[in-house]
Amino acid sequence: MPITETEKIWMNGKLVDWADARVHVLTHALHYGSGVFEGIRAYETPNGPAIFRLTDHIRRMFDSARVYLMEIPFSQDELVAATREVVRANGLSSCYIRPIVYLGYGEMGLNPLPCRVDVAIAAWPWGTYLGDEGVANGVTVKISSWQRHDPNAVPPAAKATGMYLNSSMAKVEALKAGYDEAIILSPQGYVSECTGENLFVVRKGRIATPPASAGALEGITKDSVITIAQDLGFDVVEANVLRSDLYTADEVFLTGTAAEVVPIRSVDDRTVGEGKPGPKTKAIQEAYFAAVRGETDRYKDWLDYVD
Repeated sequence: MPITETEKIWMNGKLVDWADARVHVLTHALHYGSGVFEGIRAYETPNGPAIFRLTDHIRRMFDSARVYLMEIPFSQDELVAATREVVRANGLSSCYIRPIVYLGYGEMGLNPLPCRVDVAIAAWPWGTYLGDEGVANGVTVKISSWQRHDPNAVPPAAKATGMYLNSSMAKVEALKAGYDEAIILSPQGYVSECTGENLFVVRKGRIATPPASAGALEGITKDSVITIAQDLGFDVVEANVLRSDLYTADEVFLTGTAAEVVPIRSVDDRTVGEGKPGPKTKAIQEAYFAAVRGETDRYKDWLDYVD
């Protein structure tokens, strides 16, 4: 989806005009993928724009940076405040937010330790990642021929920029084959996640989602959906999922900040359930959207109001 330009981007402690938010061509991250990032959403609520689980997202970005020995030159509280400032400065009632920490200009080579660490936060209006039709009626997916990273090659627990080349290869393969999305398997053959979303499988009355040990990111939306599903009385476990479990599932859905909660209607041309969103998926989806829009007091602590 194309980006709708807004007015300001926060860079290293100050707001700059969108067109002036530039980096040098010899920026380390451009050459080596040396950055970590988050995807966050703000939603319009009855009490004004609210950023969903902002502190949790910023905390995870710091964890990702720690994995890569990147020392962020701001505190978590400062970046939480800066994120609010970006949304407020651009007058956005709802938006997608992209904080990024990256190794900047001044050093080159595979040793990243001498490099300076830069931080930027942008926000812009962005619709549903997989489309309104996908949210309502489900998407088609295929198992990718590309594997998720081995955790001893590139740590999938860290949300790093360079590692998403793996996701891009799987995404393009799926789109060119006529599918909406791809599912990536771990080197051990277990279901890991989609290209940018976590996965949930409803089978025999139980909801299962792959664990971090299968290469799945510890998603903020995933964690929210687990809580919502349990509050709805559903049995939810983190457990290894086989490819064949997807083919025989009653329901399958994916979750992520950009995608939100999206049903899957077929996997490798095998219809999931009745080929339409199932009852558990719809119940979770409804509760999730109510939570992010401030319509449920039960989850009010997940909302960080801009004003």
